Amino acid sequence: MTARRVFFASLVCGSILALVSALTYVFAADGLRAIEIAMITVFALNTPWMVIGFWNAVIGFSLLHFKRDWLPSVTGLAGLEDETSAIGSRTAIIMPVHNESPDLVVGNLKAVTDSLDATGLSDTFDVFLLSDTTDPDIVQREQALFEAWRDGNERPDRLHYRRRTDNSRQKVGNIEDFCTRWGDGFDFMIVLDADSVMSGPAILRLVRLMQHNPDLGILQTLVTGMPASSAFARMFQFGMRHGMRSYTTGSAWWQGPDGPYWGHNAILRLEAFRRNCTLPTLPGTRPLGGEILSHDQVEAVFMRRGGYGVRVLPLEEGSYEENQTTLPDFLTRDLRWCQGNMQYLKLFRHPSLIRGVRPMGRLQLLLAIMMYTGAPLWYAFMGLGLADLCLSAFSNGGTGAAVGAPGFGLALFAAVMVMTFAPKLFGILDIALRRKGRRSYGGGLRVAAGTVLETVFSLLLSPVVALAQTVFVFGLFFGKRIRWDAQERDDRRVTLREALSGLWLQTALGGTFLTALLFVAPNILPWATPVIAGLLFSVPFAVVTASPFLGRLFRRFGLCAIPEESLVPEVLRDVRGSVPQPAPVLRAAPAVRPLADPERA
Repeated sequence: MTARRVFFASLVCGSILALVSALTYVFAADGLRAIEIAMITVFALNTPWMVIGFWNAVIGFSLLHFKRDWLPSVTGLAGLEDETSAIGSRTAIIMPVHNESPDLVVGNLKAVTDSLDATGLSDTFDVFLLSDTTDPDIVQREQALFEAWRDGNERPDRLHYRRRTDNSRQKVGNIEDFCTRWGDGFDFMIVLDADSVMSGPAILRLVRLMQHNPDLGILQTLVTGMPASSAFARMFQFGMRHGMRSYTTGSAWWQGPDGPYWGHNAILRLEAFRRNCTLPTLPGTRPLGGEILSHDQVEAVFMRRGGYGVRVLPLEEGSYEENQTTLPDFLTRDLRWCQGNMQYLKLFRHPSLIRGVRPMGRLQLLLAIMMYTGAPLWYAFMGLGLADLCLSAFSNGGTGAAVGAPGFGLALFAAVMVMTFAPKLFGILDIALRRKGRRSYGGGLRVAAGTVLETVFSLLLSPVVALAQTVFVFGLFFGKRIRWDAQERDDRRVTLREALSGLWLQTALGGTFLTALLFVAPNILPWATPVIAGLLFSVPFAVVTASPFLGRLFRRFGLCAIPEESLVPEVLRDVRGSVPQPAPVLRAAPAVRPLADPERA
């Protein structure tokens, strides 16, 4: 593993050095100025995230297509071929929720349980709906649906509902409460989100792998999107889906037992989790202080600190989630993650909180921060470049400065674009080279059409999201924060008024960029068009991509379809339609039978 990491670090450091040197050469052709030195510095700080993603994709693609037994080599796990050994461990499947749609929650849990029952090996599994719901109407519906499910189930004793009246420490506290009260009765814990679904065979594979690998603390699955009707969700998850296989395989190859945990659709060794993963309270006040919101990656590095491995199983089988259906809802979720990840800065400012964490664990926390520092650095680079052009135009009597070594600069621009889009490019190539892959996406023509649509979508989306992240990151240091409430998961329209109220800044900045470049450097406009177009048309983009008509058009022609759309897995069929409905009554919903509490037994 050390050799792999040294090799990977050499590739990354060498690439960063080459890119920064190339940019320095371009600027130095006509003499370096202070503003250009600032641009080089910002570029150097922003480059590592892009370069790491590029080499993850290259290595992952190479392993998938040029190494026959790539999976054992990547994961280092024993028992990968085992599909028959006995399930001798007790596993709790838990779903912590807070003001989520009860029909969604109970429907997903029932689908998981039915799929597990279909394997004939569900005797050692219990299912827990751990509610932190505070809305009285949702509580009533949640309890009634769960009770109806239990009443109609052949084994109601393994279906448990618990609602906390004290919602302290949010999701972390919810899971901690489960571990304290019922953790002694289980070997493993599978964590699901409200919009998560896992198939029975996928769950059994995770349990068997944990049984075969006693030093494994967390095993994270790949999480793929469910079939969607919204055009926004379809384009987003099409790009994510075909790019994740190569990218995650490459990252798992060098990260090894120091991998990530994404907080759901994963199995955890329960006793090790209880012993090692208690989270500290961060010094200071919110938004950066207080309870850790993005708890998952901290739990992963703490699990590793305790001597247990944290690995990713890079297979696209049996593990699903829903994606946001509109741009405003996507931004809300993304900024929630941004706030949580930026809290990790406090961990580095207070080393005692992460004493004993391995270097790879610290790198994982740093990478989580870099997910959201890239946007401010990107806009800082563009802002400095625009300021340089304006100052040069003023000093030259209205003519912008000529860029030194234009041919070399164009080559550098091309290299940066290739590296940025490498995960998507290698993902498409991965599909194109596999006949089964092409067929699963609807054939080569649909793959090509989806690729074009998703590329345009990504080019327009990226500057919009980056500006939202930039504003939010700076706001965090002045007390701005976002509430961690239930997410909007259903298809819906986005009105022009809603889009304008949330995206006016993007529109204004796009207009500013366009006006400035028209006056000082019109020759730059072709290269800046994707950024300017994304910002300038952010409002119609949000409205159109949420349009039900566009969604129906995409579904009719199979555009940006994922494999699960043409061949729907059993576990995803009629998830919501299968929810047992309570009988109509004229009184409050009956109280759910209490969960046995070992502390009171």
